[in-house]
Amino acid sequence: MEKKFNVTGLCLPDQHYMADTSKKLEQTLRLIDNGEYFIINRPRQYGKTTTLYRLADILIKTGDYIVFNISFEGVGDLMFAEEKAFSKGFIELLAEFITESAPEFKDWIDKEAAKTQSLKEVSNVITTLAVKTHKKLILLIDEVDKSSNNQIFVSFLALLRNKYLQRSRIKTFHSVVLAGLHDVKSLKLKLRSDEEAKFNSPWNIATDFKVDMNLQVPEIVPMLDEYCADKKVTMNTFEMAERLFYYTSGYPFLVSKLCKIMDEDILPEKTEKEWTSEDLEAAVLELVKENNTNFETLSKNIENNKELYDLVYKVVIDSEQISYNVFDTTINFGVLYGIFVKKNNRLALHNRIYQEVLVDYMTTKMHIQQVTAGADFGSGYKNPDGSINMETVLLKFQAFMREQYSRKDRTFLERHGRLVFLAFIKPIINGSGYDFKEPQTSDEKRLDVIITYLQYRYLAELKIWRGEAAHQEGLAQLSDYLDRLALTEGYLVIFDHATIKSWKSEWLTVEDKKIFAIWV
Repeated sequence: MEKKFNVTGLCLPDQHYMADTSKKLEQTLRLIDNGEYFIINRPRQYGKTTTLYRLADILIKTGDYIVFNISFEGVGDLMFAEEKAFSKGFIELLAEFITESAPEFKDWIDKEAAKTQSLKEVSNVITTLAVKTHKKLILLIDEVDKSSNNQIFVSFLALLRNKYLQRSRIKTFHSVVLAGLHDVKSLKLKLRSDEEAKFNSPWNIATDFKVDMNLQVPEIVPMLDEYCADKKVTMNTFEMAERLFYYTSGYPFLVSKLCKIMDEDILPEKTEKEWTSEDLEAAVLELVKENNTNFETLSKNIENNKELYDLVYKVVIDSEQISYNVFDTTINFGVLYGIFVKKNNRLALHNRIYQEVLVDYMTTKMHIQQVTAGADFGSGYKNPDGSINMETVLLKFQAFMREQYSRKDRTFLERHGRLVFLAFIKPIINGSGYDFKEPQTSDEKRLDVIITYLQYRYLAELKIWRGEAAHQEGLAQLSDYLDRLALTEGYLVIFDHATIKSWKSEWLTVEDKKIFAIWV
């Protein structure tokens, strides 16, 4: 079977090209060896299932452990309907997975499953098995979110917690690892059915899981090296890994997806068997325009939570510098879903791909309004060589703003001005380019838009007018940024919220750079 890049379900080393996550596994194995109970709570498609599978494989091969690598996905709702069904079903799951690491106990545990009817009896089976064997029992449970709001499951966690607290005198699992989207430590526990739910978590015994599951550049390189050797493809694997990380921040699904696009969609169309930076740019363009379950979940999560949508808007569109607050519920949801990360004690988008997808999602609504308002998205924006005439684009945008938004109230423009611009350029580059937004940390609330169109790149900076001194400082910063991008020309859109606007435009020279600026 030919290996491929996998973006769905379990990744298998003999079937898929995989990053070298051995150091992450070593860190996790140390927690297990130390007898820790912990939770791997990460966003969807982050490699949780693959990690559990590889942990189980490593532990079983040592011969020192009996490993139960079970999942609650696909077991059905009836198992959680009552204590008897859950108790019997759980022991049956143990019986299903004991064959690989301790087949000598298969008949015994099958018999126990047939007669187990309560959580108390589940506890007895666990203790008896731990006494019978000289090996350490390891319980790995995947997809715990499928049942984490169920009282039976919460009671089961309470059982494991009680056994953990008494394990100096009562045998039990050496280590328990739960994997899912949510942090089970926040579950409420009902001590009796007639009591109100209390934040006396049944899983407050868990050790914090601090292993960084984002793929780092040195972990991506071996995957690309193996691919090159296998497929006889040429590339600078280190530079390619760096660019993959630049766009994805190491989100496993996004890394694999970009590789998959280059391997299966772009490479077959080339005469030379090589991956280049231009191929990666093309893969990014294809990915951000794609509709997949990961992006659908991303948009659904913000659409179903107004507070989260507004927070994403502030960070992505308004470039607001928001302090990271671990006690803020909305921020925690954003981190939980893989949208936000903590960066320099501030809230930041996890990766550039998500930023592009989220801006595209938000600008679509604004674009529809512009079409209704009669914005000109016709011809005249392209030069004879196929590049974009950005001066024309900015002048057309200025005219559109003057005609459609000059009477809008200041609050509207201050909140939505950037979104209006991003929606305006969206159809101009659609299909042949994309634009990445780089929020800045200066007092000017700058937002740099890096537009990639065919083989051309443009830098347009959006900022709010804060006075001449701040303007001159901003020009110097823009010139420096152009230098770092190896560009000689840049573009500046200034949102001036004065009552009487100048509506002016001009070319400026800053050091050796030319900058075209408009005021709207």
